[in-house]
Amino acid sequence: MTDPNRTHIYFLLDRSGSMESIKADTVGGFAAFIAEQRQTAGDCRVTLAQFDNGYEVVYRDRSVADVPTLDLQPRGMTALLDATGRLITDAGAALSALPERQRPGTVVVAIMTDGQENASREWTHAAVKALIEQQEQTYNWQFLYMGADQDAIEVGASIGIATHNALTYSRANAVEALSAAGSMVGDLRRARKAAPAAALRGYTDQERTAAGS
Repeated sequence: MTDPNRTHIYFLLDRSGSMESIKADTVGGFAAFIAEQRQTAGDCRVTLAQFDNGYEVVYRDRSVADVPTLDLQPRGMTALLDATGRLITDAGAALSALPERQRPGTVVVAIMTDGQENASREWTHAAVKALIEQQEQTYNWQFLYMGADQDAIEVGASIGIATHNALTYSRANAVEALSAAGSMVGDLRRARKAAPAAALRGYTDQERTAAGS
């Protein structure tokens, strides 16, 4: 049995050049996301990866209490599919190597980008969608997607993310988008104390409006 009191959040953050204009808001919004998790009871671990046309794990399996201020240095293009595929496969391999009792009962993958895919070479939309659906159906992983100045519901659906867990946000509202995501993940963690199979509640209409959807 997995550990019902442990959550692992895998956060995949776009650092392509176009993020420069919303760098400060993204840093502030990420701080709000982490603050919400610190205020929620239970063991919470965080892995942060950033991507442009490359991929970098900033830190792995860090206690939410020890997560540092986000350091975002935008550059490059947007290899969203390659980064998503790599994050999920690496996470799955790391968790499968643990004894079952040490694996988190709740796994959340959060993806934030401000641009369309334009640089992936290894993964396709169909392959990422199949991978996400496999992790959801087999292991009850939860996925959410935030996309700026795009139809995030359509883009999210193309890679297997449920429409209610996808959020379109305006470039001026990165803080609101990340705050909403933090609230949604916090609510999931609280809900799972009573119902271990609970799913993400989805973004509310109020949260979508605040994010500029």
